[in-house]
Parts: sequence; structure tokens; C-alpha cells
Amino acid sequence: MTEEDRLDIIEGSDEEGNQRFLKVEKYFYYNGEEYVLLREVKDEEGTQGEQEGSLYVMMVQVSQDEEGEEVEDFVPIDNDLMETLIKTIKINYKNPQEADA
Repeated sequence: MTEEDRLDIIEGSDEEGNQRFLKVEKYFYYNGEEYVLLREVKDEEGTQGEQEGSLYVMMVQVSQDEEGEEVEDFVPIDNDLMETLIKTIKINYKNPQEADA
């Protein structure tokens, strides 16, 4: 599966039960583990608001569903590790929309 095939919008909810949409920005490896960079967007079409959406990092774990198909699970990580990875990504990675500007 290529990275382009994996980029997507996922839907979830926050602690208060509010609906959230997160756009998969980039998959990357750190210390031998796979992670995903997610950006909060306004809707399921990936529309960004006036301000740049919040960034999140989650660990990617692959499991199998009932039919034996591989599925990716996004697992929360420690906040300190997330902050460190986001700082590193901001230095080494440009948002595709920023690159076109």
C-alpha cells in the first residue's frame, strides 16, 4: 500500500463527545515504530478553517479485522513524546499546501 493510498480523513470525538475530523498528513518512523501526523480539519472533506488546525501524532499498529484484512489502529502516545515529534516534524516537513504557495 503506497502512502498516497493511505492518506485519508478520520472521524472521532473528543472528551466532551464533540465530533472531530482529522486529516492524515504523513506517516513516518521514529525509533523503529510507525507514527502518523494528523491535522484537525473542519469537516469530512478536509476543509481547513481560518487558523491552521491542531496537530496530533499517534502510533500506528496494524491488526486484522473479522475478515482477515489488515487495518490500521491509531494509538494515543504520551504528550511529551507527541510534542517532541511535532517539533521535529515542523522542522523537517512542509505541509503540501505550504509547498505550493
